[in-house]
Amino acid sequence: MLKNKTVMSDLSNMINVEQLPNNLAEQIDELIELEMIYSSAVKEISTKLEILDDEFQSRHKRNPIHNIQSRVKSPESIFNKLYRKGYDISLESARENLNDIAGIRVICSYIDDIYTIANMLKAQDDITLVREIDYIKNPKPNGYRSLHLVLKIPVFFSSHTELVQVEVQIRTIAMDFWASLEHQLRYKSADEIPDSLSNELKECADTISSIDLKMQNIHSTVENLYSKE
Repeated sequence: MLKNKTVMSDLSNMINVEQLPNNLAEQIDELIELEMIYSSAVKEISTKLEILDDEFQSRHKRNPIHNIQSRVKSPESIFNKLYRKGYDISLESARENLNDIAGIRVICSYIDDIYTIANMLKAQDDITLVREIDYIKNPKPNGYRSLHLVLKIPVFFSSHTELVQVEVQIRTIAMDFWASLEHQLRYKSADEIPDSLSNELKECADTISSIDLKMQNIHSTVENLYSKE
């Protein structure tokens, strides 16, 4: 109940109180439940990733995963986005209309590790691949690179099972470095970034990609040398 009141208070600060729906408390309860469901799905996939990383380390004496980050939209954020876009405020509406409720970012050391992790995840019997977008082989015009997987995973509760969608982004340390700084720069800029700076950012992305490939080649060479000993 305390969380419900806190969320309602936060929403009042974001949106004109007179515009809030009459059944707000019921809808907030639904969104809090939705947050719990998606958080559970994130835990399920995060655990799978940790196990796969441990298995790889056991077999190959190194960890392909450098870091795992995750986030789930808060009830306030879910409500606000549904409200701004004119959608119904409900579990069904959020699931149908919002694709970014739950997300996991997997940071790998090398490009090959990205596809290794992705393939191991997709091979799991209880995971369904909904969509795959490869921004590494086909970068965005601004230079962004990452492998995006939208997955569905069953989450088992006391009385039922939920199939929950989670987006997994897999990228190298270098790709994440560029994407994080590029996002900060664009977020802080009140206006559009000038074309000259956008071009510089694209050049940085291309340079970082070249370094990623060089590091991958060095790693592969070292691996081959040790395998011959």
